[in-house]
Amino acid sequence: MASFLGANIYSDIFFVAFKLPNLFRRIFAEGAFTQSFIPSFAQAKKKSLFAYKIFIKFLFFLIFFSIVVTIFNGFFTKLIAIGFSEKDVKLASVFVAINFYYLPLIFCVSFFAALLQYKNHFATTAFSTTLLNISIIAALIYSRDLTKIEIVYALSYSVIIGGVLQVIAHLLALKKKNLLKLFIVGYKLSKTKKKQKQTKVFYKSFFHAILGNSTAQVSAFLDTWLASFLASGSISYLYYGNRVFQLPLALFAIALSVGIFPKIAKILKTGDKPRALEILKNSFWFLAVLLSLSMIGGIILSDEIVKLLFQRGSFTAINAHFTSQVLSMYLIGLLPFGLSKIFSLWLYSQNQQKQAAKIAMYSLASNITLSLMLIKPLGVVGLALASSISGFILFIFTIKAFGIKQFLDIIASKKIIVLTIAIILEILILLWLKEKIDVYI
Repeated sequence: MASFLGANIYSDIFFVAFKLPNLFRRIFAEGAFTQSFIPSFAQAKKKSLFAYKIFIKFLFFLIFFSIVVTIFNGFFTKLIAIGFSEKDVKLASVFVAINFYYLPLIFCVSFFAALLQYKNHFATTAFSTTLLNISIIAALIYSRDLTKIEIVYALSYSVIIGGVLQVIAHLLALKKKNLLKLFIVGYKLSKTKKKQKQTKVFYKSFFHAILGNSTAQVSAFLDTWLASFLASGSISYLYYGNRVFQLPLALFAIALSVGIFPKIAKILKTGDKPRALEILKNSFWFLAVLLSLSMIGGIILSDEIVKLLFQRGSFTAINAHFTSQVLSMYLIGLLPFGLSKIFSLWLYSQNQQKQAAKIAMYSLASNITLSLMLIKPLGVVGLALASSISGFILFIFTIKAFGIKQFLDIIASKKIIVLTIAIILEILILLWLKEKIDVYI
């Protein structure tokens, strides 16, 4: 994408168009829905009725919302990129309308994924994102010799195709796990008009979970909103830098939190808190090591990473320079954002979504304040730095809610010495390696 589109108004337009459905995708797929649905589903007496009602209500609402966005696409485009000129808004609005239909599709994927996670099946969801990537890559190859605006059209339609493929993959997995019958039984039970207390509990916890689990996503959305006031390409710098930042975050923090959340929720339900804390402790040290090394390695080698990944075709050396600066600032927040994931799931497992929501609001408020303070002196780099600082604030308040004494018990280990030595060795090795690479460049 960087090679064919580069970092300019056309890439900015596509990333703006994909931003809103992508924001909701991350909120759904990476926490809020799953962390509210699984505990409520586990406690529901009539699981099929509960699942069916939640699915139908959300799906119809999102389809209706997508139609509204299509009708008022200019308004929503202006809302996402308020700094765009009228000409750019008119150009981008059609792509906003197309891309938004990915939202109901990805909701289906997230809902089906939650059911599969309850059955301890994670492979299909982990694999399905590949289908979206393959669809986008195929569109790029198909449109590589076309104009940039035609490439944006091809990319937008490929997002919808990728979403359909993801839904199909999950439907096949549900059939294999014999979970499709939930919807059939749920539909029949819905005719009896039976009410479930658990449905109300879910909606209440879901609202709080949205607020509590979307800080990083809303921060990235805010970055795009403010970057629309800056020079063309700024939105793209944020997107490319954030993509690299999201790699270790997704591979380690998100994957681990998704994997252990159902287990911790079930263990806490039985009252075995020491066992749940032991799982959390092991997860903490696993993440602390991987994220620390990724953060330091990424910051030291940010120039080399960006040049290797992006600098070719339409993506120039100047584009690479600004993207590497943005990446460095984002990576500062990798450790706090990643560790917050596993400690916040402890709050969700004990139905403390309201507490998590309050913490997220503190972090988001600090991000807004810092972004407005740093955008003028530092430009697009300041937006990424503000996001990272808000990650530290999120982590501090999350630990306070989790329990400072419990946290100190976790870090009171000889492993912290090993981690410190590993970090020092990594810094020395990478600085030596960077010097050698710079000589060849």
